[in-house]
Amino acid sequence: MTDILVKLFVKKGSDIMDPKVREKYGLLSGGVGIVCNIFLCIIKLLAGLLTSSISIMADAFNNLSDAGSSIVTFIGFKLASKPADNEHPYGHGRYEYISGLVIAAVILIMGFELLKSSVDKIIHPEDMNFSIASVVILVVSILVKLWLNLFNRKLGKRLDSSPMLATAADSLNDCIATSVVLIALIVNMVARVNIDGYAGVLVALFVIWAGFNTARDTIEPLLGQAPDPAFVKSIEQQVLSHKGIIGIHDMIVHDYGPGRIIVSLHAEIPCDMNVMEAHDIIDNAEEEIKKKFNCDISIHMDPIAVNDSKTNELKAMVNEIIHSLDEKLSMHDFRITDGPLRTNLIFDLVLPFEFKLSDGQVIEYVNDKLKEKSENYFAVIHIDKAVM
Repeated sequence: MTDILVKLFVKKGSDIMDPKVREKYGLLSGGVGIVCNIFLCIIKLLAGLLTSSISIMADAFNNLSDAGSSIVTFIGFKLASKPADNEHPYGHGRYEYISGLVIAAVILIMGFELLKSSVDKIIHPEDMNFSIASVVILVVSILVKLWLNLFNRKLGKRLDSSPMLATAADSLNDCIATSVVLIALIVNMVARVNIDGYAGVLVALFVIWAGFNTARDTIEPLLGQAPDPAFVKSIEQQVLSHKGIIGIHDMIVHDYGPGRIIVSLHAEIPCDMNVMEAHDIIDNAEEEIKKKFNCDISIHMDPIAVNDSKTNELKAMVNEIIHSLDEKLSMHDFRITDGPLRTNLIFDLVLPFEFKLSDGQVIEYVNDKLKEKSENYFAVIHIDKAVM
């Protein structure tokens, strides 16, 4: 069913990084969600009125909030497809993330309102009226929500879209919540025990939990989360596949929304290579990555000494020292200035965030170890943080 809808409403559906194609996917997801949730809200309101059940009414308003979330998804993908302009030179792709955050806020507000109503129902219980029609309505609701979960999860994984995956998770929570309401209705019929208010509380807690998870998943890319390690590794392998590039470092990935990724990195080349040849190699690497990964990239060329025996010997010694501190540490841009009284060993040392020692302690450790080798050695260290 999902593939049929995609073929009907999304042209060039395989080009998932094209903002216009993503917009059509978003409109499809939002449109389907609006229709299904408004339908479920209406039939559950009817069931709630027939049974005087606060949990069914709560579930109905939960579907109404889901319809609102679908509208937000609809608008978010529409805004995200806007092209870059003077005020937003990197496009409007983060609207997709913002829409997910708005969805989370709507879910949380609705969850707390449902919790308040359900607690009131526990304090002031009312008799429920069993209805076969209500049971049928709830079963239909569970099936529809299960399909919506599968529908949005498939689209969300295809597009790697946090709003769609959040909507899918919310639909699954709705299945569980509606199942709880159905159980409460059956228990009231069979055992004559009214647990309607307690079921409503459980539904509200499911809704609140879904809201927190959605907020977490959408706030992280807005704050600037670490890039996907697989993406970073693929970029690294592609750059290093070019003859003449012997290493890379300082890769930074800026995420301005799906299909709007900007990468910068430093590529190490032999210092004795012809500068025009090196420039061509870098240009070719940039063009290949732009086409293959659909991202913008800027590569800075770092010349390093590779054929100087003294430099290589001192570099190996420094590597041994930093690995004695932690095997995972690395360095780059190693070079030396060799004077009559002092040899400066200049390099960038990459430390993980929250490393066990401070930057100053690490620099002191390296210099102390170098002094054990020779009083003339002095490390000039620039500390980098591991961002990939």
